[in-house]
Order: sequence, then C-alpha cells, then structure tokens
Amino acid sequence: MLLHSYWRSSAAFRARIALNLKGIAYGQAAHHLLRGEQRSAAYLALNPQGFVPALETAGEVIGQSIALIEYLDETHPEPPLLPRDPLARAQVRSMALGIACDIHPLGNRRVVVYLREQLGQTEAAVNAWTRHWIETGFAALETAVRRHSADGRHCYGASVTLADVCLVPQMYNARRLECDLSGVPMLVAIDAALKDAPAFAAAAPERQPDAGT
Repeated sequence: MLLHSYWRSSAAFRARIALNLKGIAYGQAAHHLLRGEQRSAAYLALNPQGFVPALETAGEVIGQSIALIEYLDETHPEPPLLPRDPLARAQVRSMALGIACDIHPLGNRRVVVYLREQLGQTEAAVNAWTRHWIETGFAALETAVRRHSADGRHCYGASVTLADVCLVPQMYNARRLECDLSGVPMLVAIDAALKDAPAFAAAAPERQPDAGT
C-alpha cells in the first residue's frame, strides 16, 4: 500500500494511525501542501479532489480518510475500529464524524487561506475562528464521551475505535493553535492515554519522513 500524505495533515495522521494499528506495511508519498504539490497534474490524476490522504491499494485509489480507514477495518478486521453492535457502531461513527466533518474542515488550510486572502481577515482573526470551532466541537464531544467511555481512556467503551483515531490528531491541532482545553478533561485524558501508544506515536507528525519541510 502507498499512502499519499503530508506530515502535518491531521487527516493523514488518522490514516497513519489506522495503518499502524492494523500492522499493515505501507510506503508514503509526501505532497507538500504549502507548496501546492497536491494540485499537480500527476496527483490530480490519482485523486481528483487533490486532498491528502489517499491510499493506493489493489490497483485503486481511495480518498477521504474515513472511507480509507473503514476500508482498512473491513479488509483487516483485527483489531476492530468499529464495534459489531449496530447502535454502538453508529455512536462511534457519530463521534468520529463530529471531528472529521464538523470540526476539522472549518480549520482546514484551504478555508483559512480563503479567510486570509479573499476575505482579508487578519492572522489573529483566522486563529480565533479556528479555535472557536475546535472548542465548540470539543465541548459537544466531551459530553458524548462522558456518556460512552467505559474507562476514561477511550472515547467509546474500553478499546481503541475510529473515534480515538480521529481525536488524537485533532487534539494535536488544538494544542498547536493554543485552544482552551480546560473544559474538556475527558478528551485531554484520552489523548494522554493514547498519544504515546506505539501505533499513535509512530504516526505523529514529527516522526514522518517529510517532517519539518
């Protein structure tokens, strides 16, 4: 498998965590988002959206991190990242999508660039915008996690799920942007419990081949 990635992309961070958890060997092709390499003709031919991550496997290319991770979960079922019970599975997906669809996109690079360059917002205003949406989304997620975590170390139940795979990268973003995390102690505790586990630590941005570029 070949993962098209960028070291500081939180969506690519999710994909790396999932691949590591599954024990899948993979290569990486880096696309420097700040230099626009994701919009090269060669990459757009593979992934017309021009986003990372994308996974080349079995002669196909899968874009979108959640779809990619669910594919890995279906083809490499151990350890499972989604519960078997339909209701539990829906709750985990709800948490994961709350991050991937409602929090993360509002602070995505193309959004903040548009705010700066097209709408003339200052760097302070753009950072305030991003922090607001992370903190608002985390407040709702904290409530959900309090209802469903069985051990205070995982978002749902007592094992790693897709929700945890999404949480740790978003917590990395939150800290980089100096978000106020005082109101989400459960999320902080889960992140602390997981971020240094081998599969998560190996996926961390600073440990990638293109880190710091």
